[in-house]
Amino acid sequence: MAQPDCKKIFFENLSGAGKAIAVLTSGGDAQGMNAAVRAVVRMGIYVGAKVYFIREGYQGMVDGGDNIKEASWESVSSMLQVGGTVIGSARCKEFRTHEGRLKAAHNLVQRGITNLCVIGGDGSLTGANLFREEWSGLLGELVEQGLIDSDASQKYSALHIVGMVGSIDNDFCGTDMTIGTDSALHRIIEVVDAIMTTAQSHQRTFVLEVMGRHCGYLALVSALACGADWVLIPEMPPEDGWEKKMCQKLSANRAGMKRLNIIIVAEGAIDRNNKPITTDYVKNLVVKCLGFDTRVTILGHVQRGGTPSAFDRILASRMGVEAVLALLETTANTPACVVSLCGNQSVRLPLMECVQMTQEVQKAMDEKKFEDAVKLRGRSFENNLKTYKLLAHRKPESELPSSNFNVAVLNVGAPAAGMNAAVRSAVRVGISEGHKMFAVNDGFEGFYKGQIKEIKWADVGGWTGQGGSLLGTKRTLPAKHVDKIAEQMRKHNINALLIIGGFETCDRIKQSASGTKRRVFIIETMGGYCGYLASVGGLAAGADAAYIYEEPFDIRDLQANVEHLTEKMKTSIQRGLVLRNENSNENYTTDFIYQLYTEEGKGVFDCRKNVLGHMQQGGAPSPFDRNFGTKISAKAMQWISKKLVETFRQGRVFANTEDSCCLLGMRRRALVFQPVVQLKEETDFVHRIPQEQWWLKLRPLMKILAKYKTSYDVSDSGQLEHVVRNRSKESDASAAM
Repeated sequence: MAQPDCKKIFFENLSGAGKAIAVLTSGGDAQGMNAAVRAVVRMGIYVGAKVYFIREGYQGMVDGGDNIKEASWESVSSMLQVGGTVIGSARCKEFRTHEGRLKAAHNLVQRGITNLCVIGGDGSLTGANLFREEWSGLLGELVEQGLIDSDASQKYSALHIVGMVGSIDNDFCGTDMTIGTDSALHRIIEVVDAIMTTAQSHQRTFVLEVMGRHCGYLALVSALACGADWVLIPEMPPEDGWEKKMCQKLSANRAGMKRLNIIIVAEGAIDRNNKPITTDYVKNLVVKCLGFDTRVTILGHVQRGGTPSAFDRILASRMGVEAVLALLETTANTPACVVSLCGNQSVRLPLMECVQMTQEVQKAMDEKKFEDAVKLRGRSFENNLKTYKLLAHRKPESELPSSNFNVAVLNVGAPAAGMNAAVRSAVRVGISEGHKMFAVNDGFEGFYKGQIKEIKWADVGGWTGQGGSLLGTKRTLPAKHVDKIAEQMRKHNINALLIIGGFETCDRIKQSASGTKRRVFIIETMGGYCGYLASVGGLAAGADAAYIYEEPFDIRDLQANVEHLTEKMKTSIQRGLVLRNENSNENYTTDFIYQLYTEEGKGVFDCRKNVLGHMQQGGAPSPFDRNFGTKISAKAMQWISKKLVETFRQGRVFANTEDSCCLLGMRRRALVFQPVVQLKEETDFVHRIPQEQWWLKLRPLMKILAKYKTSYDVSDSGQLEHVVRNRSKESDASAAM
């Protein structure tokens, strides 16, 4: 979609004075809903509006009374890290009736509420839109019944609706990710990782059922993230005779010394005749045909439970702020919109267009038009499915093309969770393309020393869930050893290199200071001179401040932050969190900031400090890192294959143009191959960071939600885009899978 030109707008120009906003959660609960509620409340109060909770979803709107209660800044404190929805959610048959909606309208008008933020699934959002369309008629009936006067009817003549999708299934067209999906994937992967150890111990086959009655996203992405042997989803039922093919694959894997098998089944999995495929059916099939020791695990509501992931906290916070902005900018003629994520951008889409496309997916499945169903899910879903098929199902060598190209893979820089998933993906895609794949140990240092060997399909089995770098990685740069590296490339006849690494890459940060009275935590994060971890970690954890190199600060800023925290501690909010990027300032060290806060906070709060260090690089990769590493690496290998063919002449590869050496990464809404020579102009090589960082515009959100007065560039906000078929989830990478 073409993006309209937007002038730079600042929050101080968007006033909510005289407006009343209500927020409710409806339908099934999803981790991250509370972060969205918190963002709506605090952003609403920040712009001068009155904000109300509606408890128990639409039921609370119909019942009124104490279910609709004004929210304060403090009332959403310590909600960020809590799963579920603290304001409650309930199915409401009464709201589906005209009489129920009449009661709801009366309850809202009594409080002057004409702006609704609805967090729920497509059913909840469809109900909200119907309510908006009936609003003027409902007010007319209330006037006729003498429940409100004509002045109130005119004053509150229009109801404005903004939706946010809270659904762990990621089953809504128009957004790359819905609130709760990433957290649900965390629960699934935690279970799969735990099961793998016992499965290996006993040579077992595990059949896992995950949620997804109508959408196979969780099953598909978790299968990608753990390297499952087989996955069954409703959008793409297996071909007739799948039972025999699955058993053949399981048998071949076991013969290849693989001690475990994982089969993932979406709860709504069906065959080509729309007949359900159950976990028990799959288990009995494996036992009968292969005699393997097989167990069934049904994850159930554990997928909805637990603390929301950092991604869901950030996503929900961004959506909540964007929802309030949308309400401030709406007019009587503006259609109801839903706040969506496209790549790394927040966008607004017409609500009912997204709902209709979502419903078309189910219609296509009912009519057995499964290819259409996959396309309607969007490019992200389609790419997930293609990548899984590419990596999970090895073709016999006789069916593989023969490219005569040799491709080497190596890791450079600091280790990062997800590197192994990327290497596995590269090796298997490369082999599928007909290349001979080589692994280089210990980065460029190992390269010039000749630590190079051929790597096969089975060699990377089980790599997806392992942290660190199994190939080994070092920070050694190639410049000093170019001749020796060139010699090794000639020796092994290497035609292309896939380098996985960068200046600095780190996994996510988890830190919570909740539950502690009058205490401020000072946390040092990694990242070199890049403040991404401190900034986005601060947004996810509800930090009061995050000090970074990209945004210079001085003693006056530190003093202002201390005074802000001192005032905060006098309210019911009695905990604080301050993050500092490791290289943010050579003089204002973590110890200095800790001592300053300790001294200035005497009698009001005490301090604790924590340097997270290399624990941020350790541990198993998250579902995002596994999936993103897998997909981006597969895309890179396919690009390499294409370039090798394009540049091959007279028995040699002539890679002498700018675009023969590219960096693959996400730019706004798409994955982009950019020539490395072009990056020179955009890079601060001294500090090893880009000169422009997209995430810097998220920093004011953290300050606003922590009650600082600040301004925010919303030049990317305010657009209302129209959904185009097969384009509703356009990002190749999808911001989280």
